[in-house]
Amino acid sequence: MDKKDLQKLLEQVACGGIKPEEAMLQIKTEPYKDMGFAKLDTHRGVRQGMSEVIYGAGKTKEQILKIAQLMVEEQEKTVLITRMSQEAAEYVTQFLPLHYDEISRTGIIGDMPKPDGVGKILIATGGTSDMPVAEEAALTAEIYGNEVVRLYDVGVAGMHRLMNHVDDIMTARVIVAIAGMEGALASVIGGMADCPVIAVPTSVGYGANFGGLSALLSMLNSCASGISVVNIDNGFGAGYLASMINHLEGKRT
Repeated sequence: MDKKDLQKLLEQVACGGIKPEEAMLQIKTEPYKDMGFAKLDTHRGVRQGMSEVIYGAGKTKEQILKIAQLMVEEQEKTVLITRMSQEAAEYVTQFLPLHYDEISRTGIIGDMPKPDGVGKILIATGGTSDMPVAEEAALTAEIYGNEVVRLYDVGVAGMHRLMNHVDDIMTARVIVAIAGMEGALASVIGGMADCPVIAVPTSVGYGANFGGLSALLSMLNSCASGISVVNIDNGFGAGYLASMINHLEGKRT
């Protein structure tokens, strides 16, 4: 149950469509399910409006399946699995209707919701090599009900590629700028946009990139205002935060 479902339930109680004790039975479930190897947070959707996500890295394919099955039993409309291996995806598909994106290593069970965010989320990358992180961000945003515009391979090595999409930048409500190497894309976009920019450093780059550390420091030290920075390769975190911003009331595009 998420916040929307809870609100509908309370409205039904208010108008007499359902008895209070019946509503209580629907709400009165334990706040988490203890599975032994995991504790599934079943109330996260009520608290935060977004249900728990399965982080696939480090989990066995059997553990991923059991968690996903329990989430489906708990009436989760869409289950998101990040950093999921091909092997795990092939295993889970035998039991659940899983859609697997090989680029981002993201698994999705259930239907994608219709966009209900205020505006559009723009996902921009410096290069094609940043696409795995970008698609993780994009799919996360879409799963949480956002319209996403993808703008890939528009890095500072060829500024004309980015300048051809000024309209997309100016009309976005939130922008996720993803880049490795020196991470300059976030500063360039941050100096153009009138909306929040979420910068994502990636581990793409040669030796002195230090696995994304140079891009991270560049983004943290950006002189452009309105930029926030998430962890290296954290496309999920960027997509999640972008969705939260896009569902706040206020400026509409």
